Amino acid sequence: MADIRRSSPSEKANMHSVSPPETQCSGLDKDTETTNLYLTFKTTLPTANTTLATSLTTNSSHEPTPPPDLSCYADPVTWPSSRKNVLLFLSCAATFLTAYTSGSYSPPQALMREDLGASSNVAVLTGITAFCGGFGIAPMFLAPFSEMNGRYPVFVVSGIIYVVFQAVCGVVRSLAGMIVARFIVGIGGSVFSTMVGGVIADMWEKEGRNTPMALFSGSVLAGTGAGPLFAAMMTYRLADIGTGNTAAWKWVFWHQVIMGAVVMVALVIFFKESRGSVLLSRKARALNNWYGELEERGYYGLWIEEDGLEVSSGTGVVSYAGTDSEANSDEEKGSQLPAISPTANLRRVRWIVKEDEERSSLAKMITISVTRPFHLLFTEPVVFFFSLWVSFAWGVLYLTFGSIPIVFRRQYGWNIEQAGYVFASLLLGAVLATGIGIWQERIMHHPKWLVPSPQSANSQSSSSLIPGTPATASSGNTSPGDTAIKSTSPSVDTPTSRSDRIWALVRCRFPVSAPESRLYCTCFSSVLFPIGIFIFGFTSTPDIHPAVPAFGLVLVTTGITTIYLAVFNYFADTYNKYASSALAAQSLCRNVVGGSFPLVTALMFENLGEVKVGGVLGAVAAVLTVVPWVLVFYGERIRARSPFATVS
Repeated sequence: MADIRRSSPSEKANMHSVSPPETQCSGLDKDTETTNLYLTFKTTLPTANTTLATSLTTNSSHEPTPPPDLSCYADPVTWPSSRKNVLLFLSCAATFLTAYTSGSYSPPQALMREDLGASSNVAVLTGITAFCGGFGIAPMFLAPFSEMNGRYPVFVVSGIIYVVFQAVCGVVRSLAGMIVARFIVGIGGSVFSTMVGGVIADMWEKEGRNTPMALFSGSVLAGTGAGPLFAAMMTYRLADIGTGNTAAWKWVFWHQVIMGAVVMVALVIFFKESRGSVLLSRKARALNNWYGELEERGYYGLWIEEDGLEVSSGTGVVSYAGTDSEANSDEEKGSQLPAISPTANLRRVRWIVKEDEERSSLAKMITISVTRPFHLLFTEPVVFFFSLWVSFAWGVLYLTFGSIPIVFRRQYGWNIEQAGYVFASLLLGAVLATGIGIWQERIMHHPKWLVPSPQSANSQSSSSLIPGTPATASSGNTSPGDTAIKSTSPSVDTPTSRSDRIWALVRCRFPVSAPESRLYCTCFSSVLFPIGIFIFGFTSTPDIHPAVPAFGLVLVTTGITTIYLAVFNYFADTYNKYASSALAAQSLCRNVVGGSFPLVTALMFENLGEVKVGGVLGAVAAVLTVVPWVLVFYGERIRARSPFATVS
């Protein structure tokens, strides 16, 4: 089946007429039976009849209507890099902003306590819990709308809700109103963290998805650090401006309203629909409308080669694979459109999309979207332990909202602005982790890891782990999922180095084609998470320079970001069509734990102290680093037992 990537001049010409078989009229009319054909991005569109009318007396003034422009319905995977990068930038900017919102709430808590009449700072911090609640629950209900209507309308509507209720947070006069507004802000902002992964999957194949996902993950952690950093500065510097404390904490929200409005306007203007099934449905609708307009003018049918029809087993619906002559026609390459074969027949055709037929009712989709994540969470060990791991990491991240001001005030006597500068450590860690994520993709595409040489392939076929000469340009056409190529030439005995033997062992034990390849680097980089916690807890004392615990926070953030990236990538590769449910499960757990930790931060540090808190949290983090190692060595067996996971 040929791939229609964009509506080029050749495609439009192909939908117009070319030399038809020798006949005088179409023989079709409105009573002729219509054939439904499945439409995919690879379907070669057959030629529409625009020359043969239903009758020889048809009014010649009824010229056929021109074909529609199908360029806006192209497969997102085939979009030019510039267009993909624009959507990626907008998605990451929105993600950064919503993460910014989660952390910026904490610094002005004391000021809000006075103005809102709250009983304690902990009561004020329930605004973070409410935000996380909306953030975790909303995707389960919004995901079906995204599947049915596409990413764009969900993004735009959610963005408007996010901006409007950010403004509401700046004018409320009670704690109850603040909590409700924060919950709705979480609902509006949730799509930009949970659905951006889907947007990336829409535009990139598995092999090219890691770098965009690394940038997305980095934007989440960078926003989480930038929010409290700038909010702390505003809280301290604006406290004596205007109406005093009220102006300071209100501007923490108002400046986010301004930034949010700018980002949302950019989304409305520049963001394009990326969900493939929605674009296909629109393409089918455009073609069917055009066929209807042609029929109103008396031009019925498409020229169909019977050999190109394929009946789908089970459904009985016919799909059209096209013919070699149709698939090879390409005006851009200098070839001419072929004449219609004399064996082609006219058929009345309407296009349908398989995903539309398989889609359930909205109520059923919401039911599945709400219940399946819990089913996976409690029946799939991979989902459970990954959710546990990333949830604890998220809890520690949200713990920093309160722990940084508390620790640096207690140990170094810093004010809220000075302590706020420490959140720059989170920004630095996010940047470092993003670089690691991009670097690991390049390492996994190392030619010696991807494909052994022909001599090595022969040796491996003889159960030998000693490779021959490393693959060079001759293996350039081999896909990244391949681990060996077969050689028809006789094996040549050549000396091998120790590095060759190591690479052969790596290819054998750690293939890049397995979903577990997403975890190889994480096994090592995630160790930075507990190490950073230990450094922060054990070195937060007056006799040690504050740069040392700040460095520990850099390592903590780097580890959390790599864990976050690994979870998204591994779930996407392992669960495929169930990945959204698996990600929804971890998102809910992650936000529940993340929203709970700020409520106990002050109690933990006041009752246990920095050293004990660092020791306990670091120990738990160290134990959880076992999770990726278990999957690297036993992941294939675990996946084989799962009714949902992909078995490689």
